[in-house]
Amino acid sequence: MTFETLWDWRRQTADLYAAVRAAPDPEHAWRQWCAARDRMFRTHPQTPIERDQASRFGGLKLFPYDPALRFTVRLLPDEGAAELFPAGADGDLHVVPFAQTDGLAAALGGELTLYWLLGYGGGTFLPFKDATSGRSTYGGGRYLLDTIKGADLGVAMDGRTVLDFNFAYNPSCAYSSRYICPLAPPGNRFPTSVRAGEKAPG
Repeated sequence: MTFETLWDWRRQTADLYAAVRAAPDPEHAWRQWCAARDRMFRTHPQTPIERDQASRFGGLKLFPYDPALRFTVRLLPDEGAAELFPAGADGDLHVVPFAQTDGLAAALGGELTLYWLLGYGGGTFLPFKDATSGRSTYGGGRYLLDTIKGADLGVAMDGRTVLDFNFAYNPSCAYSSRYICPLAPPGNRFPTSVRAGEKAPG
């Protein structure tokens, strides 16, 4: 049943992000996202937290919603060379940078590289670190987009890409040593604190 439950986890995640994209009020959508993720972490067979901790799980720790940390950005082409992100037993994750954000630097002190996951189907992957990493948030950084897993915030009416850092979430390895996750590369680090999204667990 492991693959069936993993399939269900991904289906629920994809449905959740579809609801987020369709919602007219971003903060209301974020509250729904928080509630759904709390439920999935607590009750789903594929929860990344350890099974013996699920009954004591009191909910994910998050910063309050901050509308100033929701951005719509242009994407500029990036034709960098393919890279490898270590992913433990899954082997190296082959990625290629395909875009740079244009619209974050004024508020956050830098821009981010978006990566395309190579292999069957592919997908967009956006990990990042900031000045909270290793302090109030997970030291390895957080994810904002991972479209293979369904984490996709969509585009605005003008076609710009939505990057709402209130939806930043921890990789599974933040919750359990059962996982080894690809982490944010050095270039995807803000010098400022992004006080939005999930905090470090524990």
